[in-house]
Amino acid sequence: MKAAKTIPSILKYVLVISVSLLVFVSLQNRRSNTLLATTITVTGVTTSNDHYTTSFSSALDFSDDLKIRAGYTTYDAYIQRQLNKTLNPKLRKIWTTRDWDRKIKVFSRFFNEMKLENLLSNSSKSLSIGARVGQEVEALKRVGVTDAVGIDLVPFPPLVVKGDFHNQPFGNDTFDFEFSNVFDHALYPEKFVAEIERTLKPNGVCILHVALSRRGDKYSANDLYSIKPLSKLFRRSELVRVRKVDGFGLDTEVVFRKKKMIRRS
Repeated sequence: MKAAKTIPSILKYVLVISVSLLVFVSLQNRRSNTLLATTITVTGVTTSNDHYTTSFSSALDFSDDLKIRAGYTTYDAYIQRQLNKTLNPKLRKIWTTRDWDRKIKVFSRFFNEMKLENLLSNSSKSLSIGARVGQEVEALKRVGVTDAVGIDLVPFPPLVVKGDFHNQPFGNDTFDFEFSNVFDHALYPEKFVAEIERTLKPNGVCILHVALSRRGDKYSANDLYSIKPLSKLFRRSELVRVRKVDGFGLDTEVVFRKKKMIRRS
């Protein structure tokens, strides 16, 4: 009789344990999904602009080679943070006085080298992306590239017009040459590069100065640790070369050439 009573008791005990385990697993799965959703929310940015409603996932795609910095809850918040630097009166005074001639001299030497390597010519229609007060643009003009302009969130006429590098205010296949040293400020690197490839003519050249060995400043939106992500992002271009440079805190120069369009008969 004792044995008969013991078996149902054991079955009841096993049933209770099984139900408890199922509840525990269910809670853990729910918690994992919540954490995943939180991670995606931090990685991406929600904005009212339909152009940017898709969460950005390059931080996941490129693992440790390209990381998007957290903290931007909306695209407007990101833009405001960039404006905090661009509109800083102390910085703008430095850029237009103490830094003006020094940077123009360095950029002029750099652009002359590009001309010697046939990456740039006097007839090249050129764009400087994230040009601030336009030292790069002035340097291009001084070395003979007269058809040159810059874009930035804050215009600086006549050298720099207003423009967001995530959505350039130019038509397709406009420029022969594009230069930027602000890749680290791109919240959406995929869009940053896509806009370069959209506005660059076939066989046009894009040159980026980036930092690989150190983190960018506090206004940077991403951190790049190798050129592999750039090679993936430039889907319509070929990597021409990579070399070390001393570019005002940036240590690596990466050159891409947009592939020529293949016409189908």
